[in-house]
Amino acid sequence: MKKTAFLGLGRMGLPMARRLADTGHPLTVWNRSPGRAAGLTGVTEAATPAEAVRGADVVVTMLSDPAAVAEVAGRCAAELAPGALWIDMSSIGPRATADLRAGLPDGVALVDAPVLGSTGPAATGGLTVFAGGEDADLDRAQPVLEQLGRVRRCGGPGSGAALKVVVIGAIVACVTALGEVLAVAEELGVPQEQAREVLSAGPLAGVAARAFGTESDFPVRLAAKDLALAGGGPVLAAAREVLLAHPEIAEQDLSAVLGALRRGR
Repeated sequence: MKKTAFLGLGRMGLPMARRLADTGHPLTVWNRSPGRAAGLTGVTEAATPAEAVRGADVVVTMLSDPAAVAEVAGRCAAELAPGALWIDMSSIGPRATADLRAGLPDGVALVDAPVLGSTGPAATGGLTVFAGGEDADLDRAQPVLEQLGRVRRCGGPGSGAALKVVVIGAIVACVTALGEVLAVAEELGVPQEQAREVLSAGPLAGVAARAFGTESDFPVRLAAKDLALAGGGPVLAAAREVLLAHPEIAEQDLSAVLGALRRGR
């Protein structure tokens, strides 16, 4: 196994790093708040991003937003060895991915590989990985990515980041809209159980399963961030405004928007 640096041990990063460590990858990890690696076996915790990536063959980043990725890259890019491979699994969109690529030293390759799934699949290797990059770089990234989930090769550089924005934009907007229609159901006297049952059995079954599920951990603030990355027209913009209008649920899973909209009617 090649030496791997893993930067970012948040909600998703910690179980992903644990998964890689458990499958035999020698890891050096770093997190902005130290001590997060205490529960990881057989890993080395670095004090800085530069220390973590020094001598690494592969660098994996799982950070919250474009600003965090740019800041961390600025702190460690100069320490990357020629021939190193950077795999960014954060959800930052294609523009920020292009900026990251442009800032890497010559001879350092980048694969964009954001994921779909929550903390449970992250721990078990059940994520969906949207991978973009040059074919040779994707081949090099495959041994790492396949330990984390099902790898879908999307195309050239930036294509994984782009597809993730499309997919998560649809999911977030649809869950938000479902919250609105459930609030309408309450106003019209339609029992919530009845409305949920019919929605779950129809064309919106997949969205309903996500909205009514209790095992996901995708904070509303990150959902709003992903909608901002998507841009789009009035529908996505309106969904983002709804999420931002309820700061009390910012750290709760996206499904909390259903209750917030019912309370706000």
